[in-house]
Parts: sequence; structure tokens; C-alpha cells
Amino acid sequence: MAEGRVRTRVHGGTRTVGVIGWPVAHSLSPTIHNAAFIAMDMDWVYVPMPVPPGGLPAALAGLPALGFAGANVTMPHKTDAAELSDTRSEDAERLAAVNTLVVGPDGLAGHNTDAPGFDRFLRRDAGFDPEGRSALIFGAGGAARACALALARAGLARLTVALRDAVRVRGLERSIEGLGTDVSVTGFDEAESAAVDLVVNATPLGAHGEELPLPPLHADLLVVDLLYRPSSTPMQTAARAAGAPAFGGLGLLLHQAALSFELWTGQPPPLAVMSAAALAELA
Repeated sequence: MAEGRVRTRVHGGTRTVGVIGWPVAHSLSPTIHNAAFIAMDMDWVYVPMPVPPGGLPAALAGLPALGFAGANVTMPHKTDAAELSDTRSEDAERLAAVNTLVVGPDGLAGHNTDAPGFDRFLRRDAGFDPEGRSALIFGAGGAARACALALARAGLARLTVALRDAVRVRGLERSIEGLGTDVSVTGFDEAESAAVDLVVNATPLGAHGEELPLPPLHADLLVVDLLYRPSSTPMQTAARAAGAPAFGGLGLLLHQAALSFELWTGQPPPLAVMSAAALAELA
């Protein structure tokens, strides 16, 4: 398809995928994936599918009935999607969450592309190898568990988890069980004393200007805030002011989306096109 041309016709042979969540109006995924389909001249379309709490079983039953090739799943449905999948990948089992569904002859295959997406982001975009290193993660929810799994699988030696409620670390510990990473828990107020190589914010804090208690910032410390709105959070601003490399959450979003694209289509996506589309939408 010629550059700049947009798809104006969807017909009976068009393959359909989409994102299930509540709400989904804010999702960048339709922009990212449709840009990729157009760039590759593929007769596919990606649609938002708002599904309220309690509606997931009916929505998933409708995917094969309506001829969908698959779907992404976002909040608040990732845990329920794992329970409703007919089969689950190792990551989906470890994280007890599914963010990508593939419709096949044996039903719905549940995958989680967040952990490998974070690993790709760290290595390809940030140039960071976790083996033998140390990290501090704020939070222990789904995003934090995916990051912890990626880091532990890559050989992270030591992980500190900053939490307001220490009990919440148990799910994260289960997700990386047997991978050899030493895990400790600290309160938010004690996080400033952590001596680590990587800091990750996997909480919503910072979206409205909140500041996190960061350890000493320096040029050898990598800072990652998984938020991609706003474009620069207080955490990123502070890191850059101290000379520390800092990234937002767009890299993870793009790499996990690329892995979903590969699962559905069997082809590597045009990551540069997806990135450009996302940046244009955010701007």
C-alpha cells in the first residue's frame, strides 16, 4: 500500500483483532497496530472493544464466533482472561495474567507479552543487561511482576521491591520462583537508601505530578518509568537533571505490542512505523 494511504474498506475477508478493556478509549493499541497493518499492506484491522466488568466470558466466547484472529486484553480483565483461556503460555501461568489471546483450532491460547517486551526494551532501547545486576521496583502489581520476571529470567542478582504494604510482594515472588533472584522488600520511605543499577516505577504515581523517593541519581543508574502519559514524569525529569538515563513506558508498550503482532500474524512488525504512530498520537 502506498505511503500515506489509509485503509477505507473493510470486507468479509479482513482479519480482525482488537483490545478488550474497560475503558479502552484512551488505548494507543489501535493506532499502533493499524499503522503496522497499513505499512505492511496487510488486510487486517484492529478495533477497540469496551467490555465492562463481568462481561468478559461473553466477550471471549464471541471472539471465535465472530472470526477474530485474537485480541489484546488490558485492565481490568487480565487475570480473568488467564482463567478463561483454554491454554496458557509459561509467562501467563507465572504472572496469572493474559494480555494477548490467539484464536486457534483448540480454542483461546493465552499469552503474556509484557515480560519479554520489557526484556526487549531493556536490551534494544536502553542497552541494559540485567545479568548480575541489581534493581529497585516501585509496586508489585501486574506490570511490576512482568518486569520482575523479565529481570529474574535474565539473571538479575538482587531485586528490591518498594511497597506500602509488604504483603503484596507475595504474588511477585511467586512469579519469579525458582529463577535465583534474591528479593527483599522496603517501604517507600526507605527506597532512597537502595544502592541499585536500575530503578523502575510500576505504579501510577507520577501521572499527576507525584514524586517518588528515589535513590541517589547518577550517570550509571538507569531509570524507567512505565507511564507514557505525561511524556516526562517528575521521576524522569529528576533523573535527567542528575545525568541519569531515563525512559518512559512507550518502549515497553511498543515491544509487547510487537510480540502480540507476531503471535497473530507470524510476521515481524515494522517497529519504527508503530513507534512513529504512537508518538504522533501522543503529541
